[in-house]
Amino acid sequence: MSQSLPPAEVLIAHDSDQVELFQLCGLEIAAYSRVSPNKDTPNEDAAAIIPVSGDAAVFVVADGCGGMRGGNQASALAIETLVQTTRENGGDGYRLRSTILDGIEHANKHIVDLSIGAATTIAAVEFFGGSIRPYHVGDSMILVVGRNGKIKLQTVSHSPVGFAVESGLLDEEEALHHDERHVVSNVLGDVSMRIELGPSIKLARFDTVLIASDGLFDNLFPDEIADGIRKGNLLDSFATIIQIARSRMQEPVPGKPHKADDLTVIAFRLSNGAGTGADAGFDTESAEDPAPQPSTTD
Repeated sequence: MSQSLPPAEVLIAHDSDQVELFQLCGLEIAAYSRVSPNKDTPNEDAAAIIPVSGDAAVFVVADGCGGMRGGNQASALAIETLVQTTRENGGDGYRLRSTILDGIEHANKHIVDLSIGAATTIAAVEFFGGSIRPYHVGDSMILVVGRNGKIKLQTVSHSPVGFAVESGLLDEEEALHHDERHVVSNVLGDVSMRIELGPSIKLARFDTVLIASDGLFDNLFPDEIADGIRKGNLLDSFATIIQIARSRMQEPVPGKPHKADDLTVIAFRLSNGAGTGADAGFDTESAEDPAPQPSTTD
């Protein structure tokens, strides 16, 4: 007998100091989305947590391209299309790969058809039976971090600077200060859009998966994120990196990255029962401003 699934948890034009906490598919999940400090236009980020079955779900973040018309419209449309496609065709998890690819393709067509020059990045993670697979277009990024802080996966931004870092021509610090840091070479809203599909990775017990718009990666180095997100329980570690990012947006720290931007992050870890067909329903709570103060090394 098929089980009724809860609706997707969708964060569109979200603006809250609250970190949302969820239990789903044997996972502990934290999510946050807030508009850039002192910004008087809508949050151009959007995100969703999409349950598929007792041991399958999709996590997605989209970042509408700033400075272009309809950035928030493009990111919302991308999320809504992927939610709809996944709910209609995700099945029991075995069809997730083709479903996500189709959803991103459909979203790209819908955005192109707006004919207003709107565009968005997207980063999605498929979770099924204890394993994940990343998908991305643009410079929203995905990290998989081990218990010891080792970065097991870091997606490469689809940008000239991102490719220069990957090839060793620039280091992370040089990239964060490069004049073309925010030139993105691959987005939804372009007929030449391409989807990068990553490898399937079996999660270890204490691995953390993080998906974020560039509002996070423009304010913390990847090693800082990895070191912060691995420590302690998910709520505290997640809230710490959010607090540091928001703090640096408002008050630059010498020698550290800084750029005010919309900030959207989803992170999750395995909990007891992951991959065993646990109840697919959301168990949700909120935590307002739970972040401890950043360390004196910040």
